[in-house]
Order: sequence, then C-alpha cells, then structure tokens
Amino acid sequence: MPRWAMLFVVVLIAVDQVSKRVMLGLVFDPPSIISVTSFFNLVPVWNRGISFGLLGGAETSRWILVALALAIVVFLVIWLVRSGQGIVRFALVLVIGGALSNVVDRVVYGAVVDFIDIHAFGWHWPAFNVADMTIVLGTAMLLYDGLFGSPRSLK
Repeated sequence: MPRWAMLFVVVLIAVDQVSKRVMLGLVFDPPSIISVTSFFNLVPVWNRGISFGLLGGAETSRWILVALALAIVVFLVIWLVRSGQGIVRFALVLVIGGALSNVVDRVVYGAVVDFIDIHAFGWHWPAFNVADMTIVLGTAMLLYDGLFGSPRSLK
C-alpha cells in the first residue's frame, strides 16, 4: 500500500476515534440527547450489529463481524495496490479507514459507537459516526467511477 494511503488511513482512524472519545464523555456518560438543530442531534447508540443493528446481539456476532470486516479490508487493500486510478485509490482509502476504525470499536467496546442523528421532513436516519461517513463517501465515489468513469480494460 502506498505510504500516502497508509498515512491517510491512520489519520481517518485517529479523527474517528477522537470524535468517539469526545462523544463518549459528552452524550454517553450519562446517556443524553443533545439537540444541535431542528434536524440534527447527538445521541448515544451502541451498534452491536451492522447497518440498522442487523446481526447484533450474540458475542459470537461481534467476532464474526470483526473477521468479516478484516477480510473485506484485505480485499480492498489488494484492490488499492493494483489500482492506478486516483479517485478509485482515494475512495478505497476512505472505505478502509472507516472500516478499520469501526473494527477498533468492536474489539475495544464490543459495539460501534454511533452518535450522529439526522432527521428531516419525516425521515429519520439511523445514528452513525465519522467512520460511517467515510465508508459511505468512498463507496459512493466507487459507484460513481464505475458508472460514469472512463472505461478500463479487464486484466
């Protein structure tokens, strides 16, 4: 993996972990909801599963999700090393950094620390964190590149 990519992954993990540590003291102890705006709150959520809490609960689920995330990260690192595209490489780094930071949460706490709560016009999204944002942004960039990027030959 290129040095810049490793450095950026470490920075992403650090930013996410620092934001979670701050929120653990601010909204988790004691548990409280902080209304920032009419559509944005800070809330304490322990996500023991994957998206929307799916597969949460059993202790074995925690370690299965850690193993699955690490296997996916290995695949993404291989893709990153083989990729020559700038946008694809950056997108992969975003996904890798977010995934590894959420793995840190699962290992340390047994669950992912979520705290950002967005709701507007009758819609309410599940709580998320900075790592989740980088994963979504990186995935969106990969989808955009796959759909609208210049065609590449398969090797």
